Amino acid sequence: MQPAVINIFEKAAKKAGRILIRDFGEIENLQIESKSVGDFVTNADLKVEKSILETLKYFYPNYTYITEESGIIKGDENTIVIDPIDGTSNFIHGIPHVGIIIAKMTNDEITDGIIYNPILNEFFWTSKGKGSWCNDRRLRVSNRSNLSDCLIGTGLPFGERIYKNYLSEIDEILKTTAGIRRFGSAGLDLAYVAAGKLDGFWEADLNLWDLSTGTLLVKEAGGRISKINGEDWNIDCREILASNSNIHIDLSEKLSLL
Repeated sequence: MQPAVINIFEKAAKKAGRILIRDFGEIENLQIESKSVGDFVTNADLKVEKSILETLKYFYPNYTYITEESGIIKGDENTIVIDPIDGTSNFIHGIPHVGIIIAKMTNDEITDGIIYNPILNEFFWTSKGKGSWCNDRRLRVSNRSNLSDCLIGTGLPFGERIYKNYLSEIDEILKTTAGIRRFGSAGLDLAYVAAGKLDGFWEADLNLWDLSTGTLLVKEAGGRISKINGEDWNIDCREILASNSNIHIDLSEKLSLL
């Protein structure tokens, strides 16, 4: 059975998801404001976030909230992290790989979270000690141990986010794996690692709301999370390496030697 906090997160996400579905069906009519090259905020982002906050504040009026659009709303030591639309660029281009992310943190530890793709009706949830799930199916990471058999996800930097050696990273991983996928939603990419669809994932320059639920999904599904160089990951990290555990060291070594 889902913990109470997950039931509340599901209620909030599915209510807000109806807004997202409606606007996704009317993409051409959306008003889009550019925040930076390749990074957009839409009316849908703001409406979805407002809806989520309204629902959650009813149940958790004293919590702290960290949101992508509204920033930090200060409260007590319990914190809820919200990304109203992870994969905004996908959304505004009519690509159905998007997710609503909500996660709970206590004492800087992520304890519960959901990722909901209302377009494809995928509801991922996880709680510490309760495993990882998609709808009613228990998730487990893949069991592949040879990099040559593994499919690896990543995010590609663009605009001012370009960093040194990213092309070398891609070249190294392409030479030694079954290929790379770039889907455009770090949260869902991590959910796919938890589900065994991807064997690993790495990306730099990310925010807590992108990574929050996904990190716990991977760990609760039997996978491993770290910084790209293999060091311990924490909520202040802006990079991530996730895997099924079997290939983690190999991936880290290949990405760290460049």
